[in-house]
Amino acid sequence: MRIEAKDIERYLSEMKEAVKNNRYRIDKNSSRQDNIDLFLKYVINEAKAREIILSLTSADFSHILQNEHKGYEHEQLYVFGRDVTLLERSGAGKRTVSLYIKFNKLESNFVIVISFHEQKYPLTYYFK
Repeated sequence: MRIEAKDIERYLSEMKEAVKNNRYRIDKNSSRQDNIDLFLKYVINEAKAREIILSLTSADFSHILQNEHKGYEHEQLYVFGRDVTLLERSGAGKRTVSLYIKFNKLESNFVIVISFHEQKYPLTYYFK
């Protein structure tokens, strides 16, 4: 699949519009422990997470995944990465953290932030 920067910019524009209108959520259920851990390990709240999401650019784009959950195979999940400086809750202070951020923008223009956690493996960026 050939992806162009304008396609990612359009996706980001639509996704950010949903976030600005509070039509999104960051998954923090029991199957998303990595997301929960980020908020426990660092001084970060919903407002800071929103700020990070709204700062994403096409340069932060990594790849698109097909949703593998039964009944949702038609959905595409967009993966981005971003290095941010966060304050450790218990530790030496500030640290640069490489985030893994995965979105599902539904047809209703509601955005689910499926993943919002530290990268487990380095990402390859599509436009860098």
